Amino acid sequence: MIELTPLLLTALTLVAFVAGFISSIAGAGGLLTLPVLLWAGLPPINALATNKLLGSLSSSWNFYRKGHLHLDEIRWSLGFALFGAICGTFTVQHIGNEVLVRLIPVLLIVIAIYFLFSPRVADHSTAPRLNSKQFAVVAALPMGFYGGFFGPGMGSILPFLFVWLCGYNLRKATAQTKVMILLVNGSSALLFALRGDVLWELALCMSVAQIIGARIGS
Repeated sequence: MIELTPLLLTALTLVAFVAGFISSIAGAGGLLTLPVLLWAGLPPINALATNKLLGSLSSSWNFYRKGHLHLDEIRWSLGFALFGAICGTFTVQHIGNEVLVRLIPVLLIVIAIYFLFSPRVADHSTAPRLNSKQFAVVAALPMGFYGGFFGPGMGSILPFLFVWLCGYNLRKATAQTKVMILLVNGSSALLFALRGDVLWELALCMSVAQIIGARIGS
């Protein structure tokens, strides 16, 4: 385990603030925090556990207060995403650090390629391709599993899926995404915490910084 010096703690906290700000606007803050945690020397399991922060809480509340959240429309998606997150977290805990050392760089490269070639999302509503139950099975379940297993990029992939499959405009898609990420990350973080994988001092400092950044960004 790494030695958490004041300088390292401060640097990682600043990174979390920037990630929270970026994530509330465009998503993918985890693509910044996770590599930095690994660079700082955390074992992959601990890095993934600590990365499950609660920065989405502030931005979710902000969107809710402004009336952009409609939880009744995504209740099926929330349930399936929760189940997927639990399965994903148990899977990554079972794999262990040795495999993750080789797997995580590959996943980061794949997500980076997605962002390079991902289509632009229009900010207007269209006719839905799937109903809420179909979206829950086709999109929310695998995204929940991905969020529990790995996570970075969810904040950008989910809005695209909401726009493309549900016909949402970008603002509504982004707001619904924040709640789903909050549920997925929160449930995954709880499972990691119960097994003792979370570095609490670091996680709390980074969580507060990310919440502040997300609040400003949202």
